[in-house]
Amino acid sequence: MSRVFVSLDTSALALGAERVAQAIAAEAKQRGAAVEIVRNGSRGLFWLEPLVEVEAGGQRLAYGPVAPRDVASLFEAGFLAGGAHALALGPTQDIAYLARQERLTFARVGLTDPLSLDDYRAHGGWRGLENALALAPAAIVREVTDSGLRGRGGAAFPAGTKWETVRGAGAEQKYIVCNADEGDSGTFSDRMLMEGDPFCLIEGMAIAGLAVGATQGYLYLRSEYPQAARILAAAIAKAREAGWLGADVGGSGRAFDIELRLGAGAYICGEETALLESLEGRRGIVRAKPPLPALAGLFGRPTAVNNVMTLAAAPLILERGAAYYRDYGMGRSRGTLPFQLAGNIRHGGLVEKAFGVTLNELLHDFGGGTLSGRPIRAVQVGGPLGAWIPPAQFDVPLDYERYGEIGAMLGHGGIVVFDDSVNMLRMARHAMEFCAEESCGKCTPCRIGSTRGVEVLDRVAANRDREAQLALLDSLCDTLLHGSACALGGMTPYPVLSALRHFPEDFGIGSQDHAP
Repeated sequence: MSRVFVSLDTSALALGAERVAQAIAAEAKQRGAAVEIVRNGSRGLFWLEPLVEVEAGGQRLAYGPVAPRDVASLFEAGFLAGGAHALALGPTQDIAYLARQERLTFARVGLTDPLSLDDYRAHGGWRGLENALALAPAAIVREVTDSGLRGRGGAAFPAGTKWETVRGAGAEQKYIVCNADEGDSGTFSDRMLMEGDPFCLIEGMAIAGLAVGATQGYLYLRSEYPQAARILAAAIAKAREAGWLGADVGGSGRAFDIELRLGAGAYICGEETALLESLEGRRGIVRAKPPLPALAGLFGRPTAVNNVMTLAAAPLILERGAAYYRDYGMGRSRGTLPFQLAGNIRHGGLVEKAFGVTLNELLHDFGGGTLSGRPIRAVQVGGPLGAWIPPAQFDVPLDYERYGEIGAMLGHGGIVVFDDSVNMLRMARHAMEFCAEESCGKCTPCRIGSTRGVEVLDRVAANRDREAQLALLDSLCDTLLHGSACALGGMTPYPVLSALRHFPEDFGIGSQDHAP
């Protein structure tokens, strides 16, 4: 029987993967061909979706992008045996976009059936958890600390330090909370992993639970991810049935379980304390710190709140050791980050690379430049509150510290591309408007300052007392940066000031007139 792989990833489905899978099944039935259709995760080459793969000659061969109308000709060309066709791409692993990556966290995504425990085990699954079960909690934390793993959200806080704080907190009940509220524009790595390799996240959460002494985990998923919710719910049930969750994890006598919770569409709930408020059934409003969630988090108990990518890195670290993971990257930025190419880009998708890669490499070697064919003018890195990066800085290594030095951040690894038709004054206004729309309303700088910021930028656009308005904008951004209760208000100045710094002509001034 021939095995054919068609993605069930949300992006692939949006591009017609379900219709392609149905067309393959119907054509195979009509021709009397024995075909098993496996619904795998996406390889992350979105310009080639729907991507169809077939096992032939001991390897996976790719065809794409495939439309339902192409299916009959694929069968006629003998694609089940790797036949030549205009859509043939050769062995999947040899496609340059994939071959140049360092896929650690995403090693299985697109390769396996996401809900097959046998597939997961055959490709290294549960080995990290099994190793963790043989270690004392302090030794698990030490492995994560020594690996150099840092939070893959915005703050890049060392994961081992957070886990050690929770481990050392005196409490009978502790919690692991996975922040899967992936709300930044241009980001999709969390969703891709949850839909394409959900057991990896489950294993990572279980390892975290063992490390800190938590017996209960909560997976907080944004409600806009219905496909991920279905897959995660099924995966959690399968893992529990197989004994990898519950009262006796892996036959160890140690308990850890996971409950899936859906958010309600608030961007602010990506902030860890607002997320905890939401989990407790209240409106998502930022909490004051201290106390830190690591000491008094969910229901007042010590809680490790980690991003999906942080937890998903733990199984590999525990399987292969801290040194293996630490050997990737540069400086204090160790391991890899799944960069997500979006916006005006020819080859949009996911690129997992070690820290130190540059925007020039990602945008041109992988992304192929803009889809429009026009020059790239600006790239926003790190979500809607990330700084704008001009071409002059495209060779700065993507590293937490190096980006901090230029007034930018890596955040979740989202990269949104704009060509030379973009107006940066409008983008600065959008940042202020976004903050006003998504503010939880708790602190005055964010709640009121963002609204005033929109008004100031509108006056700049209308050339009404521009010099005085730009001075006011500087002062307003300083208040937001230093007076906001959380990163939403505190980071809104990043896109505004970087747009003003690098593209002053869009604000009606010369570069020498204003240097914030």
